Amino acid sequence: MFKEWPFQIKVEPLKEEWYKKAWERLDNLTKPKGSLGRLEELAAQLVAIFEDPFPKINKKLSFVFAGDHGIAEEGVSAFPKEVTAQMVYNFLRGGAGINVLARFAGAEVKVVDVGVDYQFENLPNLICKKICSGTKNFAKEPAMTRDEALKCIEVGYELAKEAISQEYNLIGIGDMGIGNTTPSSAITAVITGSPVEEVTGRGTGINDHFFQKKIEVIKRGIEIHRPDPEDPIDVLSKVGGTEIGACAGVVLACAENRVPVVMDGFITGAGVLLAYKINPLVKNYVIASHRSMERGHQAQLEYMGLSPLLDLNLRLGEGTGAALAMLLIEAALRIYHEMATFDSAGVSKNLH
Repeated sequence: MFKEWPFQIKVEPLKEEWYKKAWERLDNLTKPKGSLGRLEELAAQLVAIFEDPFPKINKKLSFVFAGDHGIAEEGVSAFPKEVTAQMVYNFLRGGAGINVLARFAGAEVKVVDVGVDYQFENLPNLICKKICSGTKNFAKEPAMTRDEALKCIEVGYELAKEAISQEYNLIGIGDMGIGNTTPSSAITAVITGSPVEEVTGRGTGINDHFFQKKIEVIKRGIEIHRPDPEDPIDVLSKVGGTEIGACAGVVLACAENRVPVVMDGFITGAGVLLAYKINPLVKNYVIASHRSMERGHQAQLEYMGLSPLLDLNLRLGEGTGAALAMLLIEAALRIYHEMATFDSAGVSKNLH
Protein backbone atom coordinates (compact mmCIF):
# COMPACT_ATOMS: atom_id res chain seq x y z
CA MET A 1 0.00 0.00 0.00
CA PHE A 2 2.64 2.55 1.06
CA LYS A 3 4.65 2.37 -2.14
CA GLU A 4 6.76 5.44 -1.59
CA TRP A 5 7.04 8.54 0.54
CA PRO A 6 5.38 11.01 0.50
CA PHE A 7 2.09 9.13 0.70
CA GLN A 8 -1.25 10.58 1.70
CA ILE A 9 -2.81 9.83 5.06
CA LYS A 10 -6.10 11.66 5.43
CA VAL A 11 -6.30 13.05 8.96
CA GLU A 12 -8.93 15.60 9.91
CA PRO A 13 -8.18 18.32 12.46
CA LEU A 14 -10.32 18.23 15.60
CA LYS A 15 -13.23 20.67 15.38
CA GLU A 16 -13.57 23.50 17.86
CA GLU A 17 -17.36 23.08 17.95
CA TRP A 18 -16.98 19.65 19.59
CA TYR A 19 -14.58 20.99 22.19
CA LYS A 20 -17.12 23.73 22.88
CA LYS A 21 -19.94 21.18 23.40
CA ALA A 22 -17.70 19.18 25.77
CA TRP A 23 -16.69 22.19 27.85
CA GLU A 24 -20.27 23.41 28.12
CA ARG A 25 -21.12 20.16 29.89
CA LEU A 26 -17.88 19.95 31.88
CA ASP A 27 -18.31 23.51 33.18
CA ASN A 28 -21.87 22.72 34.27
CA LEU A 29 -20.94 19.66 36.37
CA THR A 30 -21.13 19.96 40.16
CA LYS A 31 -17.58 21.16 40.77
CA PRO A 32 -15.57 24.35 40.41
CA LYS A 33 -14.60 24.96 36.78
CA GLY A 34 -11.53 23.02 35.73
CA SER A 35 -11.09 21.44 39.16
CA LEU A 36 -10.62 17.95 37.70
CA GLY A 37 -7.77 19.22 35.55
CA ARG A 38 -6.39 16.73 33.03
CA LEU A 39 -9.40 14.44 33.41
CA GLU A 40 -11.58 17.20 32.00
CA GLU A 41 -9.13 17.88 29.18
CA LEU A 42 -9.12 14.17 28.33
CA ALA A 43 -12.92 14.02 28.23
CA ALA A 44 -13.06 17.05 25.93
CA GLN A 45 -10.42 15.53 23.63
CA LEU A 46 -12.42 12.30 23.38
CA VAL A 47 -15.64 14.18 22.56
CA ALA A 48 -13.76 15.98 19.77
CA ILE A 49 -12.08 12.81 18.47
CA PHE A 50 -15.30 10.79 18.31
CA GLU A 51 -17.49 13.78 17.38
CA ASP A 52 -20.01 12.41 19.86
CA PRO A 53 -21.54 14.44 22.73
CA PHE A 54 -21.43 11.29 24.92
CA PRO A 55 -18.59 9.07 23.64
CA LYS A 56 -18.05 5.57 24.99
CA ILE A 57 -15.14 3.15 24.89
CA ASN A 58 -16.40 -0.10 23.35
CA LYS A 59 -13.32 -2.33 23.40
CA LYS A 60 -9.71 -1.69 24.39
CA LEU A 61 -6.66 -3.23 22.77
CA SER A 62 -2.91 -3.20 23.41
CA PHE A 63 -0.60 -4.10 20.55
CA VAL A 64 2.85 -5.37 21.48
CA PHE A 65 5.18 -5.32 18.46
CA ALA A 66 8.37 -7.35 18.74
CA GLY A 67 11.57 -7.09 16.73
CA ASP A 68 15.31 -7.66 17.06
CA HIS A 69 18.11 -5.21 16.36
CA GLY A 70 21.46 -5.78 14.70
CA ILE A 71 22.86 -2.87 16.70
CA ALA A 72 22.63 -5.10 19.82
CA GLU A 73 25.87 -6.78 18.70
CA GLU A 74 27.63 -3.53 19.64
CA GLY A 75 26.95 -4.25 23.33
CA VAL A 76 24.36 -1.50 23.82
CA SER A 77 22.05 -3.61 26.03
CA ALA A 78 22.48 -5.41 29.34
CA PHE A 79 20.51 -8.38 27.94
CA PRO A 80 21.27 -10.75 25.03
CA LYS A 81 19.00 -10.58 21.98
CA GLU A 82 17.58 -14.04 22.74
CA VAL A 83 15.47 -12.36 25.43
CA THR A 84 13.23 -10.83 22.73
CA ALA A 85 11.89 -14.24 21.66
CA GLN A 86 11.74 -15.45 25.27
CA MET A 87 9.61 -12.45 26.19
CA VAL A 88 7.27 -13.09 23.25
CA TYR A 89 6.53 -16.51 24.80
CA ASN A 90 6.01 -14.78 28.16
CA PHE A 91 3.49 -12.36 26.59
CA LEU A 92 1.63 -15.28 25.02
CA ARG A 93 1.47 -17.07 28.40
CA GLY A 94 0.08 -13.89 30.00
CA GLY A 95 2.96 -13.50 32.45
CA ALA A 96 4.50 -10.13 31.52
CA GLY A 97 3.88 -6.67 32.96
CA ILE A 98 1.70 -5.67 30.01
CA ASN A 99 -0.49 -8.75 30.49
CA VAL A 100 -1.12 -7.93 34.14
CA LEU A 101 -1.87 -4.24 33.57
CA ALA A 102 -3.94 -4.85 30.44
CA ARG A 103 -6.08 -7.36 32.34
CA PHE A 104 -6.56 -4.75 35.07
CA ALA A 105 -7.50 -2.13 32.46
CA GLY A 106 -9.86 -4.52 30.65
CA ALA A 107 -7.79 -4.45 27.46
CA GLU A 108 -6.91 -7.34 25.17
CA VAL A 109 -3.28 -7.90 24.20
CA LYS A 110 -2.21 -8.78 20.67
CA VAL A 111 1.42 -9.81 20.20
CA VAL A 112 2.93 -9.24 16.76
CA ASP A 113 6.25 -10.56 15.43
CA VAL A 114 7.43 -7.87 13.01
CA GLY A 115 11.12 -8.67 13.05
CA VAL A 116 12.23 -11.16 15.72
CA ASP A 117 15.38 -13.10 14.84
CA TYR A 118 13.75 -16.40 15.74
CA GLN A 119 11.43 -18.77 13.91
CA PHE A 120 8.40 -19.33 16.12
CA GLU A 121 6.31 -22.43 15.64
CA ASN A 122 2.71 -21.92 14.56
CA LEU A 123 1.35 -20.30 17.72
CA PRO A 124 -2.39 -19.53 17.69
CA ASN A 125 -2.12 -16.24 19.59
CA LEU A 126 0.97 -14.87 17.85
CA ILE A 127 0.37 -12.62 14.85
CA CYS A 128 3.26 -13.30 12.47
CA LYS A 129 4.02 -10.34 10.21
CA LYS A 130 7.78 -10.80 10.03
CA ILE A 131 9.42 -8.29 7.69
CA CYS A 132 12.96 -9.44 8.46
CA SER A 133 14.78 -11.56 11.03
CA GLY A 134 16.10 -8.58 12.95
CA THR A 135 17.42 -5.35 11.51
CA LYS A 136 21.03 -4.93 10.37
CA ASN A 137 23.66 -3.26 12.57
CA PHE A 138 23.20 0.40 11.66
CA ALA A 139 26.69 1.23 12.94
CA LYS A 140 27.87 -0.54 9.77
CA GLU A 141 24.99 -0.59 7.26
CA PRO A 142 21.40 0.67 7.03
CA ALA A 143 19.05 -1.05 9.49
CA MET A 144 16.58 -1.93 6.72
CA THR A 145 15.87 -1.34 3.09
CA ARG A 146 13.44 1.45 2.27
CA ASP A 147 10.90 -1.14 1.15
CA GLU A 148 11.18 -3.00 4.47
CA ALA A 149 10.64 0.25 6.37
CA LEU A 150 7.46 0.96 4.41
CA LYS A 151 6.25 -2.60 5.04
CA CYS A 152 6.78 -2.20 8.81
CA ILE A 153 4.53 0.85 8.83
CA GLU A 154 1.99 -1.02 6.72
CA VAL A 155 1.90 -3.90 9.26
CA GLY A 156 0.82 -1.58 12.06
CA TYR A 157 -1.53 0.37 9.82
CA GLU A 158 -3.39 -2.70 8.52
CA LEU A 159 -3.63 -4.39 11.93
CA ALA A 160 -5.03 -1.22 13.50
CA LYS A 161 -7.54 -0.79 10.68
CA GLU A 162 -8.68 -4.37 11.17
CA ALA A 163 -9.03 -3.84 14.93
CA ILE A 164 -11.05 -0.66 14.39
CA SER A 165 -13.38 -2.56 12.05
CA GLN A 166 -13.93 -4.99 14.96
CA GLU A 167 -15.07 -2.07 17.16
CA TYR A 168 -11.91 -1.55 19.19
CA ASN A 169 -11.92 2.20 19.80
CA LEU A 170 -9.12 2.70 22.31
CA ILE A 171 -5.78 1.31 21.17
CA GLY A 172 -2.46 1.25 23.02
CA ILE A 173 0.94 0.62 21.46
CA GLY A 174 3.78 -1.31 23.08
CA ASP A 175 7.12 -2.78 22.07
CA MET A 176 9.60 -5.54 22.74
CA GLY A 177 13.10 -5.67 21.29
CA ILE A 178 16.46 -5.99 23.01
CA GLY A 179 18.57 -2.97 22.06
CA ASN A 180 15.62 -0.87 20.87
CA THR A 181 16.38 2.23 22.93
CA THR A 182 19.39 2.70 20.62
CA PRO A 183 17.43 3.15 17.35
CA SER A 184 14.84 5.15 19.31
CA SER A 185 17.57 7.55 20.45
CA ALA A 186 18.90 7.79 16.89
CA ILE A 187 15.43 8.55 15.48
CA THR A 188 14.80 11.12 18.22
CA ALA A 189 18.13 12.87 17.66
CA VAL A 190 17.62 13.06 13.89
CA ILE A 191 14.01 14.27 13.93
CA THR A 192 14.15 16.68 16.88
CA GLY A 193 17.64 17.94 16.10
CA SER A 194 18.73 17.24 19.68
CA PRO A 195 22.35 16.22 20.46
CA VAL A 196 22.70 12.44 20.74
CA GLU A 197 24.00 12.80 24.32
CA GLU A 198 20.78 14.52 25.37
CA VAL A 199 18.39 11.87 24.03
CA THR A 200 20.30 8.71 24.95
CA GLY A 201 19.67 6.85 28.19
CA ARG A 202 20.82 3.64 29.84
CA GLY A 203 18.01 1.43 28.51
CA THR A 204 18.08 -1.85 30.43
CA GLY A 205 20.63 -0.41 32.89
CA ILE A 206 24.04 -0.46 31.19
CA ASN A 207 27.13 0.80 33.04
CA ASP A 208 29.11 3.97 32.23
CA HIS A 209 31.46 2.22 29.80
CA PHE A 210 28.66 0.77 27.66
CA PHE A 211 26.65 3.97 27.97
CA GLN A 212 29.47 5.96 26.35
CA LYS A 213 29.84 3.26 23.73
CA LYS A 214 26.11 3.48 23.00
CA ILE A 215 26.37 7.24 22.39
CA GLU A 216 29.38 6.75 20.08
CA VAL A 217 27.58 3.97 18.15
CA ILE A 218 24.52 6.18 17.56
CA LYS A 219 26.68 9.11 16.45
CA ARG A 220 28.59 6.85 14.06
CA GLY A 221 25.38 5.47 12.53
CA ILE A 222 23.95 8.94 11.96
CA GLU A 223 27.25 10.17 10.51
CA ILE A 224 27.59 7.22 8.12
CA HIS A 225 24.00 7.18 6.83
CA ARG A 226 22.97 10.85 7.20
CA PRO A 227 19.23 10.14 7.50
CA ASP A 228 17.04 12.98 6.21
CA PRO A 229 14.94 14.39 9.10
CA GLU A 230 12.28 15.52 6.61
CA ASP A 231 11.92 11.99 5.21
CA PRO A 232 10.67 9.75 8.03
CA ILE A 233 10.96 6.61 5.86
CA ASP A 234 14.63 7.39 5.30
CA VAL A 235 15.13 7.78 9.06
CA LEU A 236 13.31 4.53 9.85
CA SER A 237 15.16 2.54 7.19
CA LYS A 238 18.63 3.78 8.12
CA VAL A 239 18.59 3.82 11.93
CA GLY A 240 15.19 2.45 13.00
CA GLY A 241 13.52 -0.79 14.02
CA THR A 242 10.68 -2.95 12.76
CA GLU A 243 8.53 -2.56 15.88
CA ILE A 244 9.03 1.22 15.82
CA GLY A 245 7.74 1.37 12.25
CA ALA A 246 4.72 -0.78 13.16
CA CYS A 247 3.88 1.61 16.04
CA ALA A 248 3.95 4.50 13.55
CA GLY A 249 1.51 2.60 11.34
CA VAL A 250 -0.97 2.12 14.20
CA VAL A 251 -0.87 5.85 14.95
CA LEU A 252 -1.59 6.70 11.30
CA ALA A 253 -4.54 4.29 11.09
CA CYS A 254 -6.03 5.48 14.38
CA ALA A 255 -5.77 9.15 13.43
CA GLU A 256 -7.24 8.49 10.00
CA ASN A 257 -10.19 6.63 11.54
CA ARG A 258 -10.81 9.00 14.50
CA VAL A 259 -9.75 6.56 17.21
CA PRO A 260 -7.60 7.62 20.19
CA VAL A 261 -4.21 5.90 20.36
CA VAL A 262 -2.30 5.68 23.63
CA MET A 263 1.45 6.13 23.39
CA ASP A 264 3.58 4.23 25.88
CA GLY A 265 7.15 5.38 26.53
CA PHE A 266 10.33 6.11 24.62
CA ILE A 267 10.28 3.40 21.94
CA THR A 268 6.64 3.89 20.99
CA GLY A 269 7.39 7.62 21.18
CA ALA A 270 9.89 7.15 18.35
CA GLY A 271 7.10 5.54 16.33
CA VAL A 272 4.76 8.43 17.10
CA LEU A 273 7.50 10.87 16.03
CA LEU A 274 7.72 9.17 12.64
CA ALA A 275 3.92 9.28 12.23
CA TYR A 276 3.98 12.95 13.25
CA LYS A 277 6.54 13.70 10.53
CA ILE A 278 4.28 11.93 8.01
CA ASN A 279 1.26 13.98 9.13
CA PRO A 280 1.49 16.41 12.09
CA LEU A 281 -2.30 16.26 12.64
CA VAL A 282 -1.92 12.77 14.17
CA LYS A 283 -0.89 14.39 17.47
CA ASN A 284 -4.55 15.34 18.11
CA TYR A 285 -5.43 11.65 18.31
CA VAL A 286 -2.48 10.64 20.52
CA ILE A 287 -2.73 10.41 24.30
CA ALA A 288 0.70 10.43 25.95
CA SER A 289 0.40 7.97 28.83
CA HIS A 290 3.49 8.78 30.88
CA ARG A 291 6.94 10.36 30.95
CA SER A 292 9.53 7.62 30.62
CA MET A 293 12.74 7.52 32.63
CA GLU A 294 14.54 7.44 29.27
CA ARG A 295 15.81 11.00 28.86
CA GLY A 296 15.00 11.22 25.15
CA HIS A 297 11.29 10.80 25.82
CA GLN A 298 10.98 14.38 27.06
CA ALA A 299 12.51 15.65 23.81
CA GLN A 300 9.91 13.65 21.85
CA LEU A 301 7.02 15.01 23.94
CA GLU A 302 8.21 18.61 23.66
CA TYR A 303 8.78 18.35 19.91
CA MET A 304 5.19 17.19 19.37
CA GLY A 305 3.63 19.38 22.05
CA LEU A 306 2.29 16.44 24.05
CA SER A 307 1.82 16.39 27.81
CA PRO A 308 2.00 13.02 29.61
CA LEU A 309 -0.64 11.94 32.12
CA LEU A 310 1.67 10.09 34.51
CA ASP A 311 5.21 10.31 35.81
CA LEU A 312 5.98 7.06 37.62
CA ASN A 313 9.66 6.48 36.74
CA LEU A 314 8.60 3.73 34.30
CA ARG A 315 11.07 2.34 31.76
CA LEU A 316 9.76 -1.15 31.04
CA GLY A 317 8.03 -0.58 27.71
CA GLU A 318 5.69 -3.32 26.44
CA GLY A 319 2.80 -0.82 26.55
CA THR A 320 2.58 -0.90 30.36
CA GLY A 321 2.23 2.86 30.76
CA ALA A 322 -0.40 2.95 28.02
CA ALA A 323 -2.44 0.27 29.83
CA LEU A 324 -2.35 2.30 33.06
CA ALA A 325 -3.43 5.42 31.17
CA MET A 326 -6.47 3.57 29.81
CA LEU A 327 -7.82 3.51 33.37
CA LEU A 328 -7.51 7.30 33.56
CA ILE A 329 -9.13 7.70 30.16
CA GLU A 330 -12.12 5.67 31.33
CA ALA A 331 -12.19 7.65 34.59
CA ALA A 332 -12.38 10.87 32.56
CA LEU A 333 -15.36 9.56 30.62
CA ARG A 334 -17.07 8.36 33.82
CA ILE A 335 -16.80 11.87 35.22
CA TYR A 336 -18.17 13.33 32.00
CA HIS A 337 -21.10 10.87 31.77
CA GLU A 338 -22.06 10.31 35.38
CA MET A 339 -21.51 13.50 37.39
CA ALA A 340 -24.64 15.53 38.03
CA THR A 341 -25.03 18.98 36.55
CA PHE A 342 -25.83 21.93 38.79
CA ASP A 343 -29.38 21.95 37.45
CA SER A 344 -30.05 18.22 37.80
CA ALA A 345 -28.62 18.16 41.34
CA GLY A 346 -30.30 21.37 42.46
CA VAL A 347 -26.92 22.79 43.50
CA SER A 348 -26.17 26.49 43.37
CA LYS A 349 -23.55 27.46 40.81
CA ASN A 350 -22.15 30.04 43.21
CA LEU A 351 -19.53 27.72 44.70
CA HIS A 352 -17.06 29.28 47.08
